[in-house]
Amino acid sequence: MKVVYTLILILLNFLPISTVQAQQTLWGSQQEKESLYSIQDSVMIRTRDGGEISAMVVRKKNDNIPRPVVLQFTIYVRDQGRDIQSLKEAADRGYVGVMAYTRGKRFSKSEIYPYETDGKDAYDVIDWISRQPWCNRKIGMFGGSYNGFTQWAAAKNLHPALKTIVPYVANRPGMGLPMENNIFINPNYEWSFYVSNNKYLDNKTGDDRKRFRDMMFRWWETGAAYNKMDSIDGTPNRLFQRWISHPAFDSYWQNMAPYKEDFTRITIPVLAFDGYYNDSQNSGIYYLRELNKYSPETPAYLVIGPYGHFGTQMGGQKVINGYTVSKNALFPIKEYTYQWLDYILKGVEKPAFLKDKINYQVMGTDEWRSAASLEAMHNSYLKFYLSPAKISDKEYLLRQNKPEPNTYLVQKVDFADRTISNNDYYPDPIVRESVSGNGYVFISEPLDAMLVNGSFLGNIKLSINKKDVDLGVTLYELTPEGKYFHLSYYIGRASYAKDNTKRQLLTPGKKETITFENTHLISKQLQKGSRLVVVLNVNKNSFSELNYGSGKPVTAETIADAKEPLIIHWFNDSFVEVPVLK
Repeated sequence: MKVVYTLILILLNFLPISTVQAQQTLWGSQQEKESLYSIQDSVMIRTRDGGEISAMVVRKKNDNIPRPVVLQFTIYVRDQGRDIQSLKEAADRGYVGVMAYTRGKRFSKSEIYPYETDGKDAYDVIDWISRQPWCNRKIGMFGGSYNGFTQWAAAKNLHPALKTIVPYVANRPGMGLPMENNIFINPNYEWSFYVSNNKYLDNKTGDDRKRFRDMMFRWWETGAAYNKMDSIDGTPNRLFQRWISHPAFDSYWQNMAPYKEDFTRITIPVLAFDGYYNDSQNSGIYYLRELNKYSPETPAYLVIGPYGHFGTQMGGQKVINGYTVSKNALFPIKEYTYQWLDYILKGVEKPAFLKDKINYQVMGTDEWRSAASLEAMHNSYLKFYLSPAKISDKEYLLRQNKPEPNTYLVQKVDFADRTISNNDYYPDPIVRESVSGNGYVFISEPLDAMLVNGSFLGNIKLSINKKDVDLGVTLYELTPEGKYFHLSYYIGRASYAKDNTKRQLLTPGKKETITFENTHLISKQLQKGSRLVVVLNVNKNSFSELNYGSGKPVTAETIADAKEPLIIHWFNDSFVEVPVLK
């Protein structure tokens, strides 16, 4: 410390007097500010089963009054200065700030297994906090993404001292990632290295997009089995292999966060933030739907708008996937978070921004609206059938009258042909000149002005010559100007449509019904004269595992299982239901 002090004095001697005075003033004010805090940056919390949780605690110095605690529990061990600054913000607002890291991270000597122990570890961390003399036994949690998941995991077995959670874009392992509706999606492959290669974050590996894109495209081109992805990469991926060994939403995934009756025990108030274009939105909305189903008396609020996964955590973004959002859609998420924490933990007035349980920004307008529940966002459904009435090549009429029974369209998908991809469902860009993906396009007649408000549903009737298929259904608004505005999408595995915990193979040649509802929620003002567009397809691309339809475990299928092309009959009594507020 003496050496550092001497070096600073030497440097100051070479600066102009005015600069030296300014530096001394800044240095002095910084020292004075730092002296305000008591910082414990090397706390180790022992769990009941012998695990270690590394944590940091920040509170105001010489403050001997027990305070409510704001806890963040995350796998992301970032720059210590950044994390401590977040805890200082809590201290400045009259709380004790605590940051705890997933078992195995930072100074913990335990092994790192994301998701698997966070629920019970969160309980032990909260229990430890509640027994400290600086805690008044009122604890609230907040944060986004993985940190959103840990809050719901903590609520699975609720500790009496946990009084509220504020999850942003909360993940639900096994449902939004690393698989969506039982289809494994590729981005979590590299994430496993990013969070588990060391005790902090492996930014060098995590930022190596070329490595993983090359690996993904080599897998696609060679037709290797999905479970050989790490062999192609040349580096064993223990977490990836662990995850893909659970293609059903089985007890492995169920145990990580609240599941079914677990929600009956969640009685604390919840404030959630999410985005229409958050990749894992179906995770965050799942928690709220299940909480309302099993514990309808629990006060749960949602703020949602036109944001992505990272944008939501910043209170919105000016541009999302090429689309410029309304200025009114942006909001101070940190300020809103502490208004809520003050309301629950300190007993101040309820935040004014919460007009009702669901608070949503309407795309295409400058308006925020509210509703008493997710279901109350709409007052009607528009039911559209995928009719055989042809408009142009591969474009058909999306109509409200039911077609004649047993009519169908035929699609052939050759999984051995790597020159063709199917199912361009991802909302980037949000507004586009055309839609493609080699599927069928169904376009409605012009509609009156109305709000598309909520999550669309579907009932797809099909028959195939194989035992399984992965589906894609994407919903657009076709504006009077001829632009396609991405509204929502669904991807899912047919063999898990009836029960995501148990695979039920299809019978070749038999007409089957695939019902889905786990789609992305949206609020969008339709222009008068706009049409709705549904793109129906088979999911075949390099961004997720390939289901060849053999009936074998999909992760073990190879291009050798693609000898016979998939022949699919899309029956025209299939329909979608679009929630609207008229």
